[in-house]
Amino acid sequence: MNITHENIAEEYGNAVTSNAKGIVAQTGNAKFAGYSVGELQLIPEGVAETSFGCGNPVGFSEVQPGQTVLDLGCGGGLDLILAAGKVGATGKVIGVDMTDEMLTLARKNIAKSGFTNIEVKKGKIEDLPIDSQSVDWVISNCVINLAPEKQTVFNEIARVLKPRGQMLVSDIVAENLPFWVRRSGLLTVACAGGAISEAEYLSGLAKAGFATYRVIAREYYNAGQMASIATSALPDFLAKRAFTRHLLTHIAMPITKNLWSARIHAIKA
Repeated sequence: MNITHENIAEEYGNAVTSNAKGIVAQTGNAKFAGYSVGELQLIPEGVAETSFGCGNPVGFSEVQPGQTVLDLGCGGGLDLILAAGKVGATGKVIGVDMTDEMLTLARKNIAKSGFTNIEVKKGKIEDLPIDSQSVDWVISNCVINLAPEKQTVFNEIARVLKPRGQMLVSDIVAENLPFWVRRSGLLTVACAGGAISEAEYLSGLAKAGFATYRVIAREYYNAGQMASIATSALPDFLAKRAFTRHLLTHIAMPITKNLWSARIHAIKA
């Protein structure tokens, strides 16, 4: 099944605008994604609950005061707010997202935060509305796996970074996934079906012209965590059944070694 930008935007928009469980609702767990208690205390109430990430790129970066940070697929703005604290009043943070509902939510959360050095723009990460060689850091949190044209994304990251600029992303990667996972539109939107391997990721960065690129950390999911993500996509009458969770956990067991979150760092030449 081919997943379009419109499909992804619709599902993530629904996840924001409805209080019901959406396809990505169960991934909105900032504590599981590696954010410390101290970091979560720095953000306005409710922001963490609308984070759909799989890692904490800001916390593990070396962002410095006065720098410019670009967040690809900024969502509700959690990473924007944390980055704004790192760059300080002399720095700037830019978020890009293609989903109107996410941009609206991000603007509300930014207003709550009190930061005035954050800007959000509507756009696709394959065609960034950002000037060339204008940012010091590109970060992203579980978004690039959703892009249909990943090499174009890598090329765009290289374009907007200054010479010796850096990228640090947390993203879902996968190897040897079963055919039924690759063909599932549901699992693609839930960050599984569209994931590429670490080798493909690094090869794409090399083709884009990065001088160095490496995986610096990995986080693996157990079958229960995978089942939670899949359960969140089901109607309530199925999701609330114990048998459903048991069945999905059993199905997920064979692919726990094939799918994980990777923290990937690269430096532009």
